[in-house]
Amino acid sequence: MKRLGTGIGWRPEIAEDIARLPGIDWVEVVAENICPGHVPDALTALRERGTTVVPHGVSLGLGGAARPDPGRLAALAERAETLAAPLVTEHIAFVRGGGPLTASPEIEAGHLLPVPRTREALAVLCENVRIAQDALPVPLALENIAALISWPGEELTEGQFLTELVERTGVRLLIDVANLHTNHVNRGEDPARTLDALPTWAIAYVHVAGGVERDGVWHDSHAHPVTQPVLDVLAELCSRAAPPGVLLERDEAFPPTAELAAELDAIRAVVATTPTVPTPDRTSPSARRVIAPARALPHLTAVPAPRSPAPTPRPAREPVAAAHGARPAVRPAAPRPASGAGTARAAATAAAATAAVPTAVAPTARPAGHRAALAAGPVAAPDAPDAATAGIAAPDGGDAERQRLALAQTALLSALVAGTPAPEGFDRGRLRVQSRALIAKRADVVARIAPELPEILGTAYRPAFVAYARHRPLRGGYRRDALAFVERLLATGEFTDPVVHRRLAAWWQERSGPAPLSAHPAARLLRAARLAWGRK
Repeated sequence: MKRLGTGIGWRPEIAEDIARLPGIDWVEVVAENICPGHVPDALTALRERGTTVVPHGVSLGLGGAARPDPGRLAALAERAETLAAPLVTEHIAFVRGGGPLTASPEIEAGHLLPVPRTREALAVLCENVRIAQDALPVPLALENIAALISWPGEELTEGQFLTELVERTGVRLLIDVANLHTNHVNRGEDPARTLDALPTWAIAYVHVAGGVERDGVWHDSHAHPVTQPVLDVLAELCSRAAPPGVLLERDEAFPPTAELAAELDAIRAVVATTPTVPTPDRTSPSARRVIAPARALPHLTAVPAPRSPAPTPRPAREPVAAAHGARPAVRPAAPRPASGAGTARAAATAAAATAAVPTAVAPTARPAGHRAALAAGPVAAPDAPDAATAGIAAPDGGDAERQRLALAQTALLSALVAGTPAPEGFDRGRLRVQSRALIAKRADVVARIAPELPEILGTAYRPAFVAYARHRPLRGGYRRDALAFVERLLATGEFTDPVVHRRLAAWWQERSGPAPLSAHPAARLLRAARLAWGRK
């Protein structure tokens, strides 16, 4: 595989810094933040210098129960073509629940949530991945996510889950070593053991990011420096395979250029100085079978997939390894639970939970328009055991499997964002922590896209938003969320100060109409005068 080299996540706030940083071979952009007809000049300048640009999606929700939305797939494909990208990437996660499969209102997480590691959920994911591959003009790679919560009754480890996904679909992997460290702290999963199980030949590139630990919970913030434990996980990966590319992610609290350069140098040093001892090929040629054509990356050669060992179930929480480099002995095989047992148990309580999801109140005006902010030959693989004897779900996710998964995911999401009871088997304390984190993230995003609201409300903004969001799921995106928040404040009369009430009303009236605000100063002045006249 040809190396992509060292890259950094491109963000408008640090566009000038990135242009000055030495040795940047490529950048990654959030796909939903790029408008194909209006690519930022700074990004265009990088491309003209020969810098590769990779779109990174956050809104497909390929791990969800529903089939991928054709409109979102078309948008991702358009961005790949606009940027002449060699591949696109997304996440192994679900981001929304409800909808037709549950006969309940659709709700959004505003966050990447973990997929249950069951064979039934894997079957649904594999079909969704194939649908996406068929719709995209370039190869697809999927990222492992960080998670605070674990699904009850999981049947596969993360390494086994990712390996089977690759073997069934030919998809590439984007391995986030910071997420492996996060799951080590929060869920007791050993990064070395996960890396041992991975098909390292399928790695397209690697993410490195910073975080922070609070009260025994690691927060994958992308707003703090990269820590040594994360670099240690990167070294563990590099000891098994030389990654084609490594990328530094930073989303907020951007440091000075010199600090970014120092973090990139630390990453380069790990990659350059870690001796690689490739994992032996565990598959004999006679044991391989062709299962799915892999889209050949323009500069990444398709190679045979090594055979993974027979999956060995592990407890939901195993002892934390003494160090990332420790490789505990393989546990003896245990009886395999029935396929889909975890999602079936979670779905058992979902009907009541989905019924309790608050129904969205019809808006009094059309939501403001906005861009989505969240939007060679076959591969060889090992023979699979017979599905009838191994209890393995069919390769494709049927409607019954999708409905069970939808009920389970909606029950979890409803507990997190709508205050419904926690599904059976989940750690309620962790759910509360996750719920608070989701609300805090919503408050932060709304404050960024509508900075006038914290300015109008002052210190009362955050408690007022938390009170609003505690039992009101995110629907229709963050701009719609900001409008709904102000609608509630105006309807309840929570702020009796006439100046605050008048400013909130003016803000809502300016942004709730069918047409966006004009950027021309005269037009804005005329609109303000009309609003002021109407209040007299």
